[in-house]
Amino acid sequence: MNIEIDDLSRPEIHALLDEHLQNMYAPPESVHALDLAKLRQPGITFWSAWKGSLLVGCGALKELDAEHGEIKSMRTPNALRRQGAGRAILAHIIDVARSRGYRRLSLETGSQEAFEPARQLYETFGFARCGPFGDYAEDPYSVFMTMRL
Repeated sequence: MNIEIDDLSRPEIHALLDEHLQNMYAPPESVHALDLAKLRQPGITFWSAWKGSLLVGCGALKELDAEHGEIKSMRTPNALRRQGAGRAILAHIIDVARSRGYRRLSLETGSQEAFEPARQLYETFGFARCGPFGDYAEDPYSVFMTMRL
């Protein structure tokens, strides 16, 4: 598997991010996934993971401040789940966050049953539930998680 910084220009990435946005099971005001334009903002690094020419996942790291990062847009295609891509991307993002000197890494994910596998993955890496961070507010559709690096 090759994990690389991505410029968000390839159609495969567009399709995966469309799938990601379509699979949010919450009212629009409770969806915090970023679209292509927001993922291109300064302070966000986006990676894609490939097996040959097959896109197997993506993820992003947003700098909240000099010591705190946020994981965004973690996704593996529905048809390619449970093959290790999510785990590899998450490990990569954590390594980059450490190399940047972040002391904390946080994320927001869904509270619905469909997001249980994602929450379990984050827990295996040491993330624990926390309250809202950054600009987030309490929301019944959100679970907030964080880990000290």
